[in-house]
Amino acid sequence: MNNPHNLGAMEKKTISAQEIVSKFNTPYQTVNYYTAIGLLPVAGKIGNKRIYEEAVIKERLQKISELAREGYPLNLIRKKLLGL
Repeated sequence: MNNPHNLGAMEKKTISAQEIVSKFNTPYQTVNYYTAIGLLPVAGKIGNKRIYEEAVIKERLQKISELAREGYPLNLIRKKLLGL
């Protein structure tokens, strides 16, 4: 179940890496890799858990999936999403 975490003055719905796995049917290794290469931005940390903004993650995963279906390799998807 998603728990909103207060990460500043403005509350946004957040999600942990484990919640991304279950909610978006994405393997944990994929979440880790996408985070490591900058595709999934971390909003903050609570203890040793990474916390993400749910809306950002949903949008990013949809865009990654869409571009992959169009035949883009991951390195070009990264460049496109990050404006490199």
